Amino acid sequence: MAHYVYILKTLDGYFDKSYVGYTTNIINRLNKHNSSKGAKSTRGYKWKVVYKKRFNSKSKAMAFEYLLKKDRKKRLSILKEAK
Repeated sequence: MAHYVYILKTLDGYFDKSYVGYTTNIINRLNKHNSSKGAKSTRGYKWKVVYKKRFNSKSKAMAFEYLLKKDRKKRLSILKEAK
């Protein structure tokens, strides 16, 4: 099974925010975020996926998600490249 780490960015017209998450199904997870059934911090906004990375193991994906959540510089550099 594939595991993904993704970065979401708010759509134009919303306050500029980003969110880092982990999932096995990106489309389903994005739909949950956009219908306010995702993470609490994503509620009330509309999102688009600007980055995703695939992993073969859950532990590697979770470690990378943790890195992105803690390392703001790395997250911002990925967001800058995604523009």
